[in-house]
Amino acid sequence: MVNLELIEECKKGNLQNFRKLIGISSPFAFSVAFRMLGDEDLAKDVVQETMITIWSKLNKIKSAESYKTWLYRIVVNKCYDEMRRKKKIMEDRADDKTWASISNHISDENPSELENRETAMIINLMTRKLSPRQKSVFVLSDLEEMTPKEISEITGMSKRNIKANLHYARKNIGEMIEKYI
Repeated sequence: MVNLELIEECKKGNLQNFRKLIGISSPFAFSVAFRMLGDEDLAKDVVQETMITIWSKLNKIKSAESYKTWLYRIVVNKCYDEMRRKKKIMEDRADDKTWASISNHISDENPSELENRETAMIINLMTRKLSPRQKSVFVLSDLEEMTPKEISEITGMSKRNIKANLHYARKNIGEMIEKYI
């Protein structure tokens, strides 16, 4: 992902290398943000805010390994903030018609062929009733395929809490799928 030399050059104020760092880091950050927020534009905003935070606090990074964890922690925390803001602004409710539409589309098409908006809508509908912690654990574990150790480093949760949150997230999603599909 990122090597220590690149980080050290960025710490010295080398903007060219920071552009490289952004180029390497942005796809990972966007993947998590998009899956947690279900909105491409919001995810892009979160990535941009993340990169600003990284630039302003890059001196705190001691190793390339800790950079990855730090990057994901910033993204997840910014997504939490955005979900809180979004929840205050409006509560989006899907009706049975929306679920039926998604159900019919999934059964007719191969899910890997869905476009970003459709994928976002499905992830958003399935995860919107999850708590922010359940959602972050579900996204990092099942969608980003991270280990419990990595998730623990990113979220600050114990492995036991991660396991419990993941269990309830899967249970809630399973119930919604059974109900509507």
